[in-house]
This record gives sequence, C-alpha cells and structure tokens, in this order.
Amino acid sequence: MNAAEVLRFALRGLAANKMRSALTMLGILIGVAAVILLVAIGEGASQQIQQNIQRLGANSLTITPSTAGGGGGPGGGFARAAGGRGGGGQAGRQNSGPRIQAKNLTVDDARALADPANAPSVKSVSPVVTAQSQTATYEGASYSISQLVGTYPSYFEASNKPVAKGAYFYNDDVLAARKVVVIGQTVAENLFGTVDPLGKQITVSGVPFTVVGVLKEAGSSGFQDADDVAIAPLPAVQQSLTGFGPLGQILVQAKSAEAVDAAQTEVTEVLDQRHGITNAAGADYRILNQATLQETVSAATGTFTVLLGAVAAISLLVGGIGITNIMLVTVTERTREIGIRKAIGAPKGAILGQFLAEATMLSLVGGLIGVLIAVIGAQFTIAGVQPVIVPTSIALALGVSIAIGLFFGSYPANRAAGLRPIEALRFE
Repeated sequence: MNAAEVLRFALRGLAANKMRSALTMLGILIGVAAVILLVAIGEGASQQIQQNIQRLGANSLTITPSTAGGGGGPGGGFARAAGGRGGGGQAGRQNSGPRIQAKNLTVDDARALADPANAPSVKSVSPVVTAQSQTATYEGASYSISQLVGTYPSYFEASNKPVAKGAYFYNDDVLAARKVVVIGQTVAENLFGTVDPLGKQITVSGVPFTVVGVLKEAGSSGFQDADDVAIAPLPAVQQSLTGFGPLGQILVQAKSAEAVDAAQTEVTEVLDQRHGITNAAGADYRILNQATLQETVSAATGTFTVLLGAVAAISLLVGGIGITNIMLVTVTERTREIGIRKAIGAPKGAILGQFLAEATMLSLVGGLIGVLIAVIGAQFTIAGVQPVIVPTSIALALGVSIAIGLFFGSYPANRAAGLRPIEALRFE
C-alpha cells in the first residue's frame, strides 16, 4: 500500500465522523491561536514601551528629585521627606548626627550642568516644571490639557518632540517670559477642530497664551496620550501657573548615545558637589538613563512574552491529550475493519501509517486554522495593545502542533497495528 492510499484511507476515516474530527481539531486550533496571539500581544506591548522610552531620546538623562530617605551628608546623617525637603518625622529623628536639608533641583543646577567646563559630554540641559490638568479655552471651546510643560527650547530636541506646524519658541521668548505655547495634536483637535491654531490665542487657567506651533503626532501608548501636552517657556509658566518653586525635573541630552554614560558621571559629580552629597545613598536626586532603562525593559518584556507563550502552550498539550482520547475511541470502533484489512493482507505498517496520518492531519488542519484566526485577531487592538505577529511563533506553534499529532497519535496507531486479525474479527 503506497502513501497515497494511506492518506485516502485516513481521509475517509476522518470524514466518517465529521463532528468528532472537528471537535478534536478545535483543541489544537485554540492552542495554536492562543500561543501566536499571546506572543503577539507580548511583542506589541514590548514595542509600545520601547517607543515610549525612545520618545525621550536614546541619549538623554532625566534627573528628578528623590523622595527616598538616606544619609551621607558632611558630618553625619541625611534626612529627607517627600517633596525634597529634609526635616522631622520618625525616620529623620532616627538618623545620628546633624541633619542636612535636602536641596531641590533648581535652574542654577541646570546652568551648572550646561557649563562645558563642568560637563563636557553634555549637549543641552532643559529645566522642566509641569502643571497638571490645566483647563484651556478658545472661543467657547474648552479642554483640560493633561500636562503643560514649562521649559527651554532645547527640550524639544532632547525629548524628541518635533514640530509639524509653526515653530518652537526661542531663547528670547524664555528671557522675555513671553506667553507663547506649542501644543500637541490632541489639544489642537479639541480646541480648534479644523481651524488653523497658529497665531491664535488660548486661555490657560485664565492666562492668555499665543500658539506658535503644533507638535508632530506621537500617538498613544494605550495608557497615556502623548499628544495631550502643551509646552511653553519656563518663566512664563512659573509666573502664571506654578510659581517659582523647585523644578520637577532636568532633562539632559548627551552629545551622542556613546557619551551617555560619561555624561551621567559628569552630571552626578556636579550635583553631588552642589548638593553637598558624599555618598550615593544620600543623594537627593535620581538620574534615569534612557539607554539603561530600554535594556532593562527589553529583558523584562522578553521574559513576559515567553511566559505568555508558555501559558498558552498548555492548551496545545490539552489538545494533544484530546487527540489520544479520540483516536483510541476510533480504534475501538473500527476494530473489525482493522481485522478484515489485516486478514486480507494489509501490512502492519499500513495500519500504523493510516492512524498516524489521521492524527497528524487533525493537528495540521487545526494548526493552520489556528494560525489564520491568530493573524486575523492580531489586526485588532487588545487591551490597549496592538499585537505584533512574531513569525517564529507561527512556525513554532505549527511545528509543535504537528509533533503533538505524531506523538499523541502514536499510541492509538500502535495499538491498532498490533491487533491480531482473529481477535479483531471476533470483536463486537
């Protein structure tokens, strides 16, 4: 009996009970689709996170005030409270020695970091203050801007925020504290609709600002709209909205991606000297290195993706057990048929091949349909994430499904091939 005849008998056997065959394939189908789709969701989430990090630029450092307690000032302990101010509280009183008040990040710190003599690896420094949820109005339209950022012109390049229409504001605007603003696409759409916003005046919490530019669309991360932002000169925001308090952060741009580590070392030395810090545990600031963060996130999301795939692979195992169960039932039901075929000279290999072919075809067809469903499902956003199909996951899931058909179908096939003709013919 040649291979074509074996396949023909296998197809006839599967067609004899279409509902059973379909339900058996369903287990493999669900397993394959789940593996591919969950891996795609993990990959999509990973890429979205990477894109969010890259928006800040691969060669940028973000300096923020530290809210953790610590010690290490000259002559003794170093106590801090949330908001960057040292002082009372039980934790502070437990430190030995004189306490040193934690210093806030200031514009003077930013100026010191921008000095080439202090930090030769630094390209630009942008002090930043942020006013949250500011209500903006224009000719009857009203919209609450999630973030209104006060900063310097260098912020646009350092944070990778190009302008699509109009222009940035300039250093002269900062020096004169002019109330000009660059807005994101979301703000422009909600306030102006189809009207060109350039040159128009909006009112932010009662303060008039003139729109000089619109940022290029950055997109949503699924959790936060990166286009729901407005950026204005630092002094104008401080005068009108936040007051002249401490900075929320300082954004430092290194001269190149290769110079990021050197820039971080220089920034650390400057701030330690200005803030009177003698050890890392006593630092009243934190430096976020975008390149290091990107590597860490890549490793974490890779582990997460593998875990998702492993969980989904359990359903493939369940599908394989289903194949064993159904093929055993099939062997039992067709015992007399097997006995007749063996009695008229069918070799053991032909019986074995037929049942292996049936099990493999169930897995293969179920796997192919599962791939199709996964590819279609990946076209839709799931839980705020746009899945990204990983080609290797398709090949792996399909290969495993076929292997499962062979493995879990081998026992029923061997059982069928091992039946003695006389016993099979007597079976009722």
